[in-house]
Amino acid sequence: MVQAYILIQTEVGKASTVAELIGKIPGVLQAEDVTGPYDVIVRAQADTVDELGRMVVARVQQVDGITRTLTCPVVHL
Repeated sequence: MVQAYILIQTEVGKASTVAELIGKIPGVLQAEDVTGPYDVIVRAQADTVDELGRMVVARVQQVDGITRTLTCPVVHL
């Protein structure tokens, strides 16, 4: 199982809506609107890195109101 944090910037006033919609995507464990340089932080999981990438590109980035994403895979050192 691969997990990642997805840091999201949204259009002004869209953070709550984006977090709510992304929270309904299968594989998303948590989606929160936050303050700071990013507007929404998501924790997601998938079986493989490739599947995680497909989820981000095909599902997360398609949500209306998103301007930029940054995916940070979780590593255990």
